[in-house]
Amino acid sequence: MGAFFQIINIKLVLIFILVFLLGWQMGHRDVQIKWATYKPTISIVGKEPPQKIKLDFALFWDTWDLLSRSYFDKKAIEPTKLFYGAISGMVAALGDPYTVFLPPEQQKFSKEELNGSFEGVGIQLGFNEAKPPSDGSKDKRLVVIAPLSGTPAEKAGIKPGDLIIKIGDKNTTGMTLPEAVNLIRGVKGTQVVLTIFREGDTDTRLFTLIRDTIIVKSVEISEKQTKSGKKVAVIKLSRFGERTDEEWNSVVSETISANSEAVVLDVRNNPGGFLESAVFIGSEFLESGNVVLQENSDGQRNSLTVNRNGKLTKIPLVVLINKGSASASEILAGALQDRKRAQLVGEKSFGKGTIQEAQDLSGGAGVHITVAKWLTPNGMWVNDTQGLEPDVKIDMDQQDQTKDPQLEKAIELLD
Repeated sequence: MGAFFQIINIKLVLIFILVFLLGWQMGHRDVQIKWATYKPTISIVGKEPPQKIKLDFALFWDTWDLLSRSYFDKKAIEPTKLFYGAISGMVAALGDPYTVFLPPEQQKFSKEELNGSFEGVGIQLGFNEAKPPSDGSKDKRLVVIAPLSGTPAEKAGIKPGDLIIKIGDKNTTGMTLPEAVNLIRGVKGTQVVLTIFREGDTDTRLFTLIRDTIIVKSVEISEKQTKSGKKVAVIKLSRFGERTDEEWNSVVSETISANSEAVVLDVRNNPGGFLESAVFIGSEFLESGNVVLQENSDGQRNSLTVNRNGKLTKIPLVVLINKGSASASEILAGALQDRKRAQLVGEKSFGKGTIQEAQDLSGGAGVHITVAKWLTPNGMWVNDTQGLEPDVKIDMDQQDQTKDPQLEKAIELLD
């Protein structure tokens, strides 16, 4: 009888092992099938992927699932945050710092800035090739294009060309423009600390800035006189935003009613904005012809020409530029220089020669895509270190901020 039960036990063990092996194989095969055709447990809605794109997204979902299961801080696993991060990474993979995905909050910031009202410190940001203090190689670094007039940044002494090494405790290496904007902006009355490296320094500087409501008027006018008594309208153009064209028309009417005999157009520290606005203002001073050339990825060029009858086509004109003049302000200044309409006075401009198209996306998000590069009417591409060269180079006196030798030279040229 004992031998009988032994035989039974052995058979049961063998059956158990066989079932286990079959189950493991089936389960293992099932796992393989599941990984190959994995669909996350979250609800996915929306359009199908483009038919021309042939990619196996198993790797993406495998990684998503591994993060969800294995990452120690479960509170950090926010599906929307991961989703936006994935899109940001896809866009950033192009290697163009001006082609960026903007989550809803950053998209809101971008629109507020072009509208001329936001909460922050008043810094226009960009990227440029520069040598950081601790690195002998050149790289794209976050740089101040210009501090806006009358803002906390200007009052604290932030200068065009300053490299922003850290925002708070976050290093800016590899940081996108929207990420930097998101960190610098914030509620009025709160503070942000910037670690700055300035050309000529041997070490970084710390700036503690208190955020405020930044209201930026695009166009302002003042009156000067030459030594001979000629009346000069000094028109300060600080950006090309949503209200710029309307503000510009008002200032032009004021210039005409004041019987101004010459104009100084000041686009120093103007970071740019809408391309159409640059063409609109260029048409104020040019009777006809090209304002800017657009060149697409196929090398095809499209001319944007004078599109209206300007009221200041005959008035003597000088344009002020500096290293804070970028993008649309370079388009305008480059057109007036190439067309021999005005002399440029000041310093070499920033050098941003690409055009971005802003698109609204679902859920309040957006994307800025570089769609073309722009060239001056003579075909020069202004980009990176290749900024506009002034006809008359005048450096600012850094020791005496009460003087403006660039403006003084412009008025002298108009006498």
